[in-house]
Amino acid sequence: MPELPEVEVTRRSFAERIRGARILSATPGKPLRWPLGVAPEVLAGQTVREVGRRGKYLLLELDEGVLLMHLGMSGSLAFSPYPGAPGPHDHFDLVTTAGTLRLHDPRRFGAVVWSESQDVDPARKLLAGLGVEPLGEEFDPTRFHAGLKPRRAPIKQVLLAGDVVVGVGNIYASEALFLAGIRPTVRASRLSRIRSDRLHAAIRQVLARAVERGGSTLRDFSSATGDTGHFQLEVAVYARAAQPCHQCGTPIRLIRQGQRSTFFCPACQT
Repeated sequence: MPELPEVEVTRRSFAERIRGARILSATPGKPLRWPLGVAPEVLAGQTVREVGRRGKYLLLELDEGVLLMHLGMSGSLAFSPYPGAPGPHDHFDLVTTAGTLRLHDPRRFGAVVWSESQDVDPARKLLAGLGVEPLGEEFDPTRFHAGLKPRRAPIKQVLLAGDVVVGVGNIYASEALFLAGIRPTVRASRLSRIRSDRLHAAIRQVLARAVERGGSTLRDFSSATGDTGHFQLEVAVYARAAQPCHQCGTPIRLIRQGQRSTFFCPACQT
């Protein structure tokens, strides 16, 4: 599943190229998770003013309204001046004067939704429950610790919930907890301020490094220009069950939390 670094890498790979382009047509394919919410022809003639991101949502600011794009569990975007005919898993084409932005999504859990603005539904409903951006200035250590204090769930599951801090998905939660030396099963409410600050710094460090390395390509992720990610080549614990810890040599352990795989070192993380 594309996580925040993959979505940010995708944004950066086409944002400058599509900014200022005029939309020629919008062509939906098979139905996605939610309806587009506007007649496709309404988008024609509008200009793409900016490409932002909120959590795992890409936000294309238009002359009138905003187009929200979500990659779902297996989606990816490609941006090309010569995209060719759409394939069976290509479900949305936004044709512009700069090229075509195409959503490829074999499992069709992705979405393309138009909203009048971010402050009204459906955008408001989709974005309202998201926590602070972990790479932004608003991700403050004090606020982060305060958000953890009332949470009795394991810290890994609190990170994945996305309402305290958004976008720390499965790969990066495991890696950040290892870097911070915190066991994923520890209750969030039991983290001291010192350990919370350590985790705060680890989250920022891991996510920034993942963006720098182009995200993680575990199966078929690539940016809008076709580049694959390389962060998976330097993970400390994720997908390394039974392999020796790089720090102490203890075998990495795999457990299940909320039906998700969690990897950690039982010696380095307490």
